[in-house]
Amino acid sequence: MKPPRVVLCMKWGTLYPAEYVNVLHQACRRAITGNFRFVCLTNEADGIETGVEVFPIPDIGLDEWHYYNGAWPKLAVFLSDLYGLTGRALFIDLDTVLLGKIDAFFEAQGPLVAIDSRPWRHKTGAPRTMSSIFAFDLGSLGFVVDRIKAERDAMVATYKIEQDYLHGVVPGIAYWPQDWIVSFKYHVRQPLLIDRFRKPQRPAEPARVLVFHGKPRPVDLVRPPPGNWDRFPHHGSGAVDWMQSYWKDNGGQV
Repeated sequence: MKPPRVVLCMKWGTLYPAEYVNVLHQACRRAITGNFRFVCLTNEADGIETGVEVFPIPDIGLDEWHYYNGAWPKLAVFLSDLYGLTGRALFIDLDTVLLGKIDAFFEAQGPLVAIDSRPWRHKTGAPRTMSSIFAFDLGSLGFVVDRIKAERDAMVATYKIEQDYLHGVVPGIAYWPQDWIVSFKYHVRQPLLIDRFRKPQRPAEPARVLVFHGKPRPVDLVRPPPGNWDRFPHHGSGAVDWMQSYWKDNGGQV
């Protein structure tokens, strides 16, 4: 028998309200065949819809500063016992958009399977681990948490952000096929000047996942603020129709 499948996400603060959890939950229901559990780790459960299993973010010895400087709370998913959850876990950041079926993400082999974002930035060089979406066996990487508990300040000073820490301490990291995942910032946003009159286009197959990192965020394309929703000198304005459709189809407000 195949191991149970668990989708994990995490929410803290106000940047990503419950709507993001609910949209991701509904998107996973469309993108995953068969049974799976959808778990949100959060200390702010108001507004999260029925069907999402909610647990508190585990205390792994972090201060409030670590929540807003480097995303260190994400490491709590690697506890040797995470609320008794078992099986293959797929962690997905809340600002991730699912473009197609993601069953194969549970099948990819490796102690930790993550994004290699190096080709997005450089033509050559060693892999660069990015943790917008990653897979692992629940309970198998407890040493990740044990070490951060024992050497928190030294590890934070050395690695600055949790995904660099994972890159540094987890041996044998594997990476998703490059054509499975695209970045809004590097692959979808239109080039400078063209972005002033042509909107971003929906990625085509075989892309299955679209990741956002930094500005803009998905909701900026769905319910755009006045003026430029991108980071200068890039420009984006107004709603993006395919993002509005995705958001609405998965229960979000347009």
